[in-house]
Amino acid sequence: MTLPRTKKLTLTTVAAATLLLSACGGSDEGDDTTPTPSPEAADETASEEGSGSYSAGDYSAEGSYQTPGGTQSVVVDLTLEEDGTVSAVTVEPQADGGNSEQFQTKFAGGIADKVVGVKIDDLNVSKVSGSSLTSGGFNAAVDEIKAEAAA
Repeated sequence: MTLPRTKKLTLTTVAAATLLLSACGGSDEGDDTTPTPSPEAADETASEEGSGSYSAGDYSAEGSYQTPGGTQSVVVDLTLEEDGTVSAVTVEPQADGGNSEQFQTKFAGGIADKVVGVKIDDLNVSKVSGSSLTSGGFNAAVDEIKAEAAA
């Protein structure tokens, strides 16, 4: 099917705007964590990462992410149970000020409600308390912790 050029341009513009809004967390309303949707997907995730079995303990890692103002980072302290369940989490903002500090602080205040009680293999945080970019640093730190805690 061939569309007129104006319809193609309109559809392309709408698609680009939708992707941009979803990538940047277009609104401050709502939080979004995306646990693995099915057992089959959880099996694939665990096998891709080569783990699923973890040593219980306290772990810490720093994760960085890109913002329009440059690279930012957060420190994640996480307590794991033997079965890989997160029993405690804190995020320490590392931003020096501005919007990044504001968003990191909001993220840090809301993250425990989203991840405590969830298995580390099921974590895929995308937006917490209106902050969507901070989740990139959080997820990077969680990946480091997973590698360190793998039994």
